[in-house]
Amino acid sequence: MEARQLTPAPGVVEVADRTSFMTLEPEWNALVGSTADEPFYRHEFLRVWVDNFAPESRLRLLTLRDGDGRLAAGLPLLAGRASMYGVPVRQLSATANPHSCRFDLVAREPQAAAQAFLGHLRQDSSWDVLLLTDVPEGGAGWALYEAAKASGLPVGTWESLQSPYIPLPGSWDEYQKTLQSKFKANCRRRRRKLEEKGRVTVERVEGGLDLEARLEEGFALEASGWKGRRGTAMAQDARTRGFYSELAREAAYAGRLALYYMRLEGRAVAFQYALEYGGRYFLLKPGYDESLGDCSPGQLLMEDVLRDCMQRGLREFDFLGPDMVWKRDWTDKVRRHTWLYIFNDTSFGRALCAAKFRWAPVAREVVARWKR
Repeated sequence: MEARQLTPAPGVVEVADRTSFMTLEPEWNALVGSTADEPFYRHEFLRVWVDNFAPESRLRLLTLRDGDGRLAAGLPLLAGRASMYGVPVRQLSATANPHSCRFDLVAREPQAAAQAFLGHLRQDSSWDVLLLTDVPEGGAGWALYEAAKASGLPVGTWESLQSPYIPLPGSWDEYQKTLQSKFKANCRRRRRKLEEKGRVTVERVEGGLDLEARLEEGFALEASGWKGRRGTAMAQDARTRGFYSELAREAAYAGRLALYYMRLEGRAVAFQYALEYGGRYFLLKPGYDESLGDCSPGQLLMEDVLRDCMQRGLREFDFLGPDMVWKRDWTDKVRRHTWLYIFNDTSFGRALCAAKFRWAPVAREVVARWKR
């Protein structure tokens, strides 16, 4: 049976315009601070993301308040059109993309919020699929998925990322004991090789009047390598460049920006763009001079940054993004992220779910067997 348009679920209010969204900032950040306290969920991060990546999109921010009128939960979504196997679909999607690193429902009581938001969405016939991208393991978004599954809605999952991270011990010496002897020897050899080429220094930038110039230096270094050749560097897309530039200004103002540069005779040869928040270091973008690949300046800067993080008393280094060999040199721990699909309770929604999670996997398996 097709879903019917009914009265909205009690307590759920949608925020659809920028002015109303902006007024939520103090209580939204208070909610984040008392729940999943990470920079990616904060109001300023979402605002900068929407302003740069989706300024013309239709916002559908679901909010829920408790009996005292306090903001108790929020789920920022965008309404739009997408294509699934060549079929146009009406999609509600997370206000997120790969530059968001992770996304989640923000809620003091995830199960209660999930029931309220699901009840609200089930009375809405204007969407076919709800997609929450890169929800971390243990995230509140899973409560919405499980509530949908329990109520009989068609659902599916796809594991998107395994992001390495390092629980930081109290000292560099203690941490070094966890590293492979061969890797440590390689780092020492490469550092000597780099130092033979000239004076090596490391600089940390947290803001200042020359922030824009420092960002440009980092953007140029990242674009000089394989990301530039693939067209995925920060500086190569106006929206991406705008996002990271504005985010850096916001983070610098709040005292959360951490830019590191390794310099050879004053020239930047490795770079990290990161946020430092809640005792954790979040690495958003690294870059290095690939002409010095035999010296591994990116890994040498990692060594220096990790040592500095421990001296600063941080408790975790989060690499973010996908699992990569160079990250695994430093840790064996990963944090899993998953795309959560919830389809509307319609014949079309069920057909879409079947196509994605039953028919398409079978077709891929048949093709793979035929190629063998």
